[in-house]
Amino acid sequence: MTKRIANIVVGLGKTGFSCVRYLAARGIDFMVVDSRQEPPYLAQLQQQFPAVEVQLGGLDAALLSNAERLIMSPGLALDQPAIQQAIASGTHIGSDIDLFCEAVSAPIVAITGSNAKSTVTTLVGLMAEQAGKAVGVGGNLGTPVLELLADGEKELYVLELSSFQLELTEKLNAEVATILNVSPDHMDRYDSFTAYMEAKRRVFNGCAQVVVNSDEDLLPAPAGKVKLWHYSIEDIAKNDSDFGLAEQAGESWLMQGEQPLMAVSEVKIKGLHNTSNALAALTLGAAVGLPLEPMLQTLREFAGLAHRCQWVANKNGVDYYNDSKGTNVGATVAALNGLGPASKGIVLIAGGDGKGADFDDLQQPVWLYCSHLVLLGKDAQRLEDLLAEEVPVSRVTTMAGAVEVAAYVVAQQEHRGDVVLLSPACASLDMFANFEARGDAFVQAVGAL
Repeated sequence: MTKRIANIVVGLGKTGFSCVRYLAARGIDFMVVDSRQEPPYLAQLQQQFPAVEVQLGGLDAALLSNAERLIMSPGLALDQPAIQQAIASGTHIGSDIDLFCEAVSAPIVAITGSNAKSTVTTLVGLMAEQAGKAVGVGGNLGTPVLELLADGEKELYVLELSSFQLELTEKLNAEVATILNVSPDHMDRYDSFTAYMEAKRRVFNGCAQVVVNSDEDLLPAPAGKVKLWHYSIEDIAKNDSDFGLAEQAGESWLMQGEQPLMAVSEVKIKGLHNTSNALAALTLGAAVGLPLEPMLQTLREFAGLAHRCQWVANKNGVDYYNDSKGTNVGATVAALNGLGPASKGIVLIAGGDGKGADFDDLQQPVWLYCSHLVLLGKDAQRLEDLLAEEVPVSRVTTMAGAVEVAAYVVAQQEHRGDVVLLSPACASLDMFANFEARGDAFVQAVGAL
């Protein structure tokens, strides 16, 4: 009988290579497979770990079925026949998150959602640093989780987790977990919106505390002995531990229960959606015992992440915002609802690959807040068919052209708009290498005006 392989790392991208380094450093038996002939980290693997066996150019069902455990990269869907056959044969499916959680004893803050994950994760990490904590921040945001172990264990870990990561993860057991929001995304990967939501809900597996966004109609928090915290931008906090908003001396304030914390005007990241993000970060920080003052100081200082409703420039009285990370409908709705109430009119640049999503939820905020649409990319026609009834539309083929048209349109409007917003509601890969490249192209074009 053939000896079963202990571990197979499936996928040699950024996450897969972090698994390679982790397993090799601990002397754990493994090999690597990838469906691509030239995966991104092949050269690094061959240079640093020449003895590791690698199989490229396809997934061998018999090989995978002979493994005790597959350590999957999140970009690989589980419905591939070779992987399904391995699961049926009894092979265990795991992830880098599982390896990480097996290795650490420090508390974990686990953050997921369709939008704002990176902003809230970064905020909580900075709040912990401001409070003097040794903190590791990573996951779907930048640093693979296993690389957070390179300098020894931290006092606290703050992890951004995608649905792709969560569907592979069994042993999270976070100290506190949250689903910030859920809107249709990755419908090219999931059979239904329900399946996508269920993947997100795995963030609660084994957690001790849950932070609930009371403004979202989400799946219920897990039952049992789990402490619940709440935050809301719509309702005044009902309990002393809840975070919300209230009017104080004629302006809106962040509150914990009945305690005023700071004026919303002091929060450096702007827009109602970012006020919600600030409350989410405060609630998560409070759940793991971070003191209030360093958290509030972080909100005064944090200017936001690139490509996430990032203010770029003011040209002739018009503010230009780069929200290239708005890769789904929910993100663009949040950006419009966040910037729209204070705007005289938004010229929205949108379009790209909609990933099979329904765009219907764009209608209300677009018709309410947008004075003009500039559309490009694969699904520009779908967006025009849905939205052009109430808002004028221009079609372009390049980002430079989109910015030029937006600048011209806003200058010609009788009731002049004051915001040009790139928030595509679509993925970027039909035209760009990634959302960062798309945002960079927007910033460059604005700079050239």
